[in-house]
Amino acid sequence: MSRPEKVGERIREELMDMLLRGELKDPGASGAVVHAVRVSGDLRHATVYVRRGEIETAERRRRALLGALERAQGFLRRQLGPRLGLRYTPELRFEWDDTTERAARIETILHEIREEEE
Repeated sequence: MSRPEKVGERIREELMDMLLRGELKDPGASGAVVHAVRVSGDLRHATVYVRRGEIETAERRRRALLGALERAQGFLRRQLGPRLGLRYTPELRFEWDDTTERAARIETILHEIREEEE
């Protein structure tokens, strides 16, 4: 595992810990799950892929979650700094993780193909 991957996993663990402990007071961030973190090679930027714990999430709830995390970005970065022990704490950018929706869409397509072949 490369250093950016290790740092990304560590950031994911620390962010999940903060969210589970309720350190982020914004109600828009409730139910957030950090699925993955991709860190740049220079360790200066991190893209955090998040979603809500529920399977189906309305678009407005997605926007509320991303907005809450963006507003808390400075706080989260300050909290991560001492926990990570890096020279520079990466800048955080939050993105919606649509892996589950894409997997479900692929499964539906494969199911339709199987039905057509029968």
